[in-house]
Amino acid sequence: MHDALSDDKKLKIIFISRAFPPVVGGIEKQNFELSQALGKISNVSLIANVRGKSFLPAFFVTCFFKALYRAPCTDVILLGDGVLAPVGWLLRLFTGRPVSAVVHGLDITYKNVLYQRIWVRFCLARLDRLFAVGNETIRQAQARGIEGTKCRFIPNGVSLMETAPLLDDESTRIQRKADQFYVLTLGRLVERKGVEWFVTNVVSGLPEHVHYWIAGDGPNRTDIELAVSCLTDPSRVTVFGPVSDAEKAALLEQADLFVQPNIPITGDMEGFGLVVLEAACAGMPVVASRLEGLVDAVTDGVNGVLVESGNVEEFISAIGGFAVDPGKSREFGERARDYTLTHCRWDDIAKTYRDELEGLVER
Repeated sequence: MHDALSDDKKLKIIFISRAFPPVVGGIEKQNFELSQALGKISNVSLIANVRGKSFLPAFFVTCFFKALYRAPCTDVILLGDGVLAPVGWLLRLFTGRPVSAVVHGLDITYKNVLYQRIWVRFCLARLDRLFAVGNETIRQAQARGIEGTKCRFIPNGVSLMETAPLLDDESTRIQRKADQFYVLTLGRLVERKGVEWFVTNVVSGLPEHVHYWIAGDGPNRTDIELAVSCLTDPSRVTVFGPVSDAEKAALLEQADLFVQPNIPITGDMEGFGLVVLEAACAGMPVVASRLEGLVDAVTDGVNGVLVESGNVEEFISAIGGFAVDPGKSREFGERARDYTLTHCRWDDIAKTYRDELEGLVER
């Protein structure tokens, strides 16, 4: 009944996103999919920055005045991430409308004195609700003086991926061999992802037929490539660098197992780990560190396997167990896909957001 309401009776939301497609990135993808899913069950008025970080200072000003103009016809304001907290605080002050924000790990932990004082301890603390994508994000917020009653954990969702397009053998860099077991890591290559650590400490201990695919770019890529060159057999690892959407889809379809070997880094953290849901949705087992937001994305033994961060033996054992038994790997991947599509669809996550926002309006 709730979703069958006429448009004039649906919740009216101003959704402000400072990071939105066609710019590529994790927050951009999350904000896009959340706004789309919310738009199916609510009236969403979107104000989005589609020009990237260079336009951000101007967007802070323009989004404030656009939201101020639209506020009389809205019920609630939702910010796409914590960077917009000062805008949200001002809108709450001038409009009287409840203001909430989606918050990721770095929205809370970013190591800058000015940011911590203004964005976190003043502006975020004065919003009506913070929707944290991970429980560790809530713990970090409370450690900085934000009331726990303001925080709600709502995980990221995942959309059903289309079948990967067929790529011409001459144009693709993705080459499978029938006798190999392919382990994939996909995403931004930063130190906390643990890819360099994994190459240095784990790869050589895996069964000989295991090959490691690394796709993505970032500040840690050079160090990763150096670690690969230092291996006794560097041919066991392929560093693709940036990949197109078609190549990403093909990698997720062709890899046998996904690994997310995050390590703890002071001042940086994994808010959730959306890519592990995408991997599970693609029907492959996931082996990930039992760390930060990854424990909210992976249900141990159901849609993935959690191992102790930095534990070489546990990673080798978990990955090796799948590599020596392809049947077990496929069966686990199918169960992971079914579970993920049942519990983590954006359409269902959006209903949780809608219900929480309606609660703010009623209060």
